[in-house]
Amino acid sequence: MGKYSIKELEQLSGIKAHTIRIWEKRHRLIEPKRSTTNIRSYSDDDLKKIINVAVLNNNGVKISKIVQLSLAEINQQVVDLSESKNDIDIYIEQLIVAMIDMEEEVFEKLLGSLTLKFGFEKTMLEIVYPFMEKIGVLWLTDNITPAQEHFISHLIRQKIIVAIDALPLAPKTERKAVLFLRETELHELGLLFYHYMIKKMGIRTYYLGQTVPHKSLISACEEHQPDLIITALTAGPKPSEMQKYLDQLSADFPNSRLLITGYALKKTDVNPPKNISIFPNVLILKEILSKK
Repeated sequence: MGKYSIKELEQLSGIKAHTIRIWEKRHRLIEPKRSTTNIRSYSDDDLKKIINVAVLNNNGVKISKIVQLSLAEINQQVVDLSESKNDIDIYIEQLIVAMIDMEEEVFEKLLGSLTLKFGFEKTMLEIVYPFMEKIGVLWLTDNITPAQEHFISHLIRQKIIVAIDALPLAPKTERKAVLFLRETELHELGLLFYHYMIKKMGIRTYYLGQTVPHKSLISACEEHQPDLIITALTAGPKPSEMQKYLDQLSADFPNSRLLITGYALKKTDVNPPKNISIFPNVLILKEILSKK
């Protein structure tokens, strides 16, 4: 399925493109296909191998030693490392490999062991959330099929919803937050992360979910009068329309603080209105909300 550029391999493995080229030439670690114009492309198997090689190399195993190992030996050494160390990056790489192979049993077992080892919140915020950010590269470059996307989303979504439901609802006297995604937004895993974290902090939440019409958002906010409105922008607006959209949100909800994140914001320069704050990730959001 996959057809990755060397830049995408760099983003997903953390190994510089220059180093990957050296490994190819000197050690024949992987052999990419080449187009008629000599552009490299890499397969799923290439990506998985580079990820596991990166894990070993980052943990002190010299590349000259790694290339002498069989693929099975490389994979086993990565498993052994994950059992003996608490290195977050190793777990993220293992989740990526399980997702590429659509190995539900492996993915479930790994998530379960991580939750037992670190607790649900740390697993979600420090492992699963960075994992989702990393595989965003795959979504944006069409290197994940709808089947893979649904597979991974469904498994993680289930676990977050169970955790959210287990939390008590804060009283109406506490700060109130509305969480939503605009009409063109379908990927709600990030918003579910925020919902869990915010509810756990004792803030009363009103979760509207994905593809919320603007009129419905206005109605919900008129009814609940939230202190906070939280959203993520991935599929839009276009860069040329982003400032207008932020200005509209600011004008429509002048008595709320709007906290906004998302890939679409990274593609354009904006001047956020006074009641809008842009946050880069869930850990920064938690920091912002902790300050009240």
